[in-house]
Amino acid sequence: MSTDLEQIGRRAKAAARQLARLSRAEKDAALLAIAAALVERQAEILAANAEDMASARTAGTSPALLDRMLLTPARLDAIAADTRRVADLPDPVGEVFDATELPNGLRLHKRRTPIGVVSVIYEARPNVTVDIAALCLKTGNAAILRGGSDIARSVAAITAVIGAALETCDLPADAVQSITDPDRDLVRGLLRLDRYVDMIIPRGGSGLHRFCLENATIPVITGGMGVCHIYVDATADLARSVPLIHNAKAQRPSVCNALDTLLVQREAAPALLPLVAESLCASGVELRGDAESLAILADAPGAVGWRVVSAGPDDFGTEFMALILSVRVVDGLDQALDHIAAYGSHSDAILTEDAATAERFVREVDSAAVFVNASTRFNDGGEFGLGAEVAVSTQKLHWRGPMGLMALTSFKWVATGDYSRRGTAAAHQS
Repeated sequence: MSTDLEQIGRRAKAAARQLARLSRAEKDAALLAIAAALVERQAEILAANAEDMASARTAGTSPALLDRMLLTPARLDAIAADTRRVADLPDPVGEVFDATELPNGLRLHKRRTPIGVVSVIYEARPNVTVDIAALCLKTGNAAILRGGSDIARSVAAITAVIGAALETCDLPADAVQSITDPDRDLVRGLLRLDRYVDMIIPRGGSGLHRFCLENATIPVITGGMGVCHIYVDATADLARSVPLIHNAKAQRPSVCNALDTLLVQREAAPALLPLVAESLCASGVELRGDAESLAILADAPGAVGWRVVSAGPDDFGTEFMALILSVRVVDGLDQALDHIAAYGSHSDAILTEDAATAERFVREVDSAAVFVNASTRFNDGGEFGLGAEVAVSTQKLHWRGPMGLMALTSFKWVATGDYSRRGTAAAHQS
């Protein structure tokens, strides 16, 4: 195990040095070659994915996870389009900022640089393979990928296509490597490969994140999970709020920015909740309500056939990733803020026509992204104009929110003098 990981690490480090020398034109040409190859060789990628899907169905994998695993021609086209968008984005590497001239004569600036070797450990989503490869290549980083055993065939096929495309551009295939061996000890070994790997990003459930934090000797960026809330106050436009809530919950319930909990101010609840229930239940959503919301919905016209049940003790702190929504009626903004403070961290939104209320919500909610009159589904690298994302970070150090190109860079100080020598302390004091 260790020998293989050592070799992977060495190859990645060598590839990173080569990538750091590339011009933007060379990196963009590689990205366009990858996008073209994904479409041209989609048959082998889809065949590998079909095998993963068949094994997952046999194992009883949930529909939500199956949706995350699935690749289709349309999804591959979208992945290729995202890769082309990354090529269109400005290259942050080499950017000079915070330039100054010091009293001691040194001309000082910061220069943006690649991080080096980035490793991402992820579950269930083979498209992540391309997202990471594209963003890492654009920023001059090598990537070591470890997809879950459930998507191993898909990841291997995609990595082979990427490697071949890189070689057509005279770049090392080792710039993007995948570990597809299902041996779990390899993950522990990867987390300790600090001689070669500069950053670890886990993308998966809380168990994976906790395992990485407890076992890594490499900096770990956590995120991509968390409970998402929408708070609707009494001034909100209810007719426009209902389709927004439907979008946040039902457009794609298996992703991390899908709505988990709806909080409704008491004055708005009698008018809003029946409209929300009618819209969401028609799309197969189960509502898990507190006592007050249940009472409102029980008396609503058309309530027969709605999937409405009493919320359990854990339903207000759960990331469902399924067609389930918890609902609570609150006194007002203070109680909504208290609730989000207890359970939030990812994406939280307010629907209101009151500018002061919106501003207080934005100021006090401590989450990676806060939205005013917009769906939580917008917390995404593509939607934020980043082209694609490696993850949505919910921590506060280094980066927060969707991790695009800038999040995969660091910087170095560059000081230029005129054969300058540092003086003594006494000289500085005179």
